[in-house]
Amino acid sequence: MQKTIDFRRAEFSQSAPSLAQCPPDEGAEVAFAGRSNAGKSSAINALTGNSKLARTSKTPGRTQLINFFELGEERRLVDLPGYGYAKVPLETKQRWQRHLSEYLEKRESLRGLVLLMDIRHPLQEYDTNLLNWAVQAEMPVHILLTKADKLKSGQRKNTLLQVRQHMREAEVDDLVSVQTFSSLKKEGLAEFVVVLEGWLRDSEEVASAEQPEG
Repeated sequence: MQKTIDFRRAEFSQSAPSLAQCPPDEGAEVAFAGRSNAGKSSAINALTGNSKLARTSKTPGRTQLINFFELGEERRLVDLPGYGYAKVPLETKQRWQRHLSEYLEKRESLRGLVLLMDIRHPLQEYDTNLLNWAVQAEMPVHILLTKADKLKSGQRKNTLLQVRQHMREAEVDDLVSVQTFSSLKKEGLAEFVVVLEGWLRDSEEVASAEQPEG
């Protein structure tokens, strides 16, 4: 029986402004993407049980680099630059977008994309653009509808059903999964861990299968 992945052992390893400065493209990693106010850092901190691991700020857009967190055994979590909200010059914003696109298109060790959306404002234009890219690249996506504690139970369920219905109608529900999530109350954390472990374990099994016999 395989051991579960201990996300609490995550440690910051490095930041990179572009693909060329990322760590060696080996092993497996899962990337977190979303608007700058969607709660990426809070979700990573909740997952790892370390409130200081990923930077959080009341000023969206502070994270301008690709940040890598090592889990050991050539597994990583990756915090991508937030998009669509930061009050920065257009030129800076466009540079972030170029580096983000390059990473998503060329990073061989990327096994899945966690797309975070504020449950009160799901499927904004930038979210849809990123989903379209992922589907074209056949990259698995898991949508976290964050800040679920901000809505009542009925509203949470309705939004979840609406987003899932949207994925079914777009015929991408085989590649895109969706759940509600609250970093504050740790709601949905166990479900989220199962998804991440599935992605990281799949890569482990593929690597084992590719090992030559003898």
